[in-house]
Amino acid sequence: MSNPFLTATSIPGHGIIHLALLPPSTPRLKTTSYQNPLKLISPAPIRTEGEARHLVHTVYLLTYGGGLVAGDTIDLTVTLEPTTRLILLTQGSTKLFKSPGPHVLSEQCMTVTVAPDSALCYLPDPVQPFEHSCFEQSQTYNITIPAVDSQGTGSLCVLDWVCNGRQANGENWSFLRYGSRNEVHLVMPDQKRKLLLRDNILLDRNDVHDGVAGRMHELAVFGTLILFGPSFRSLGQFFTAEFKALTRIGGRKWESGSESGDEDVDAATVRRVKRHRQESVDGVLWSAASLRGCVVVKFGAPEVEGGRRWLHSLLVEEGTVVREMGERALLSLR
Repeated sequence: MSNPFLTATSIPGHGIIHLALLPPSTPRLKTTSYQNPLKLISPAPIRTEGEARHLVHTVYLLTYGGGLVAGDTIDLTVTLEPTTRLILLTQGSTKLFKSPGPHVLSEQCMTVTVAPDSALCYLPDPVQPFEHSCFEQSQTYNITIPAVDSQGTGSLCVLDWVCNGRQANGENWSFLRYGSRNEVHLVMPDQKRKLLLRDNILLDRNDVHDGVAGRMHELAVFGTLILFGPSFRSLGQFFTAEFKALTRIGGRKWESGSESGDEDVDAATVRRVKRHRQESVDGVLWSAASLRGCVVVKFGAPEVEGGRRWLHSLLVEEGTVVREMGERALLSLR
């Protein structure tokens, strides 16, 4: 006798987010599907407050139980059609639970296709690896080159960061292995791909004599921010300019923002001096570099909240993220 019930074709951990453009020009979440341990939640879209009044959709990336146990695998595919805008968020740090050994990995893979004139903002909470956890993830961003000159390329503002574990339990980079890879590709009209950026971090306890903590030099969080495309071009320029303005060895009196300490200074300089003082208090170390149209910002801090406060203050001060994507994009950094 044949089975009267449909055979399940879904695969555990697989998810699809498809943000489509319906006639005449209305963005809609065409598909939001997921399977355990992945869960996706999409609240009502919002409109930005700028002149363009973009309609921005949001999807929260969650896991059942708040984290990944050993052997869990997540495979997420995200597609943005032309002129659409998507925010990806989390509702807290993704916990990585203990593994029985380095041979049992938790894995996460996200592949994103960004069409012309669309924009993705992905500013999650940091990943939190517990003691003896073992995890690897990859994020691949495919930027489709427009076929006509009237269109612009897609845009990215994506953050990848990890903390040292549960400090209250005495954990300090106590996991077995943590790996994360980010790639940005251009997809040409003939569908050939050109690699723009590959950023890779690998922290393995077996690769160093004094453990991962010895390599981190008392940092509790380490992160990478990647910016690309016209929507976030001014933000990338802001980070590179601010990095050039960091304190160097010399006679400048940064307490006042002037050489003598007596000159009047503009509001931007006053904000910069105030931020530099806070960076010093929080022990934030950071750098910014431009590579093939991408701006890559690396940062670390002795406390997670210090790193969170630093990044949030810079993004709010410059204003592009709020203007282009709305205040909701910064929820995980508050």
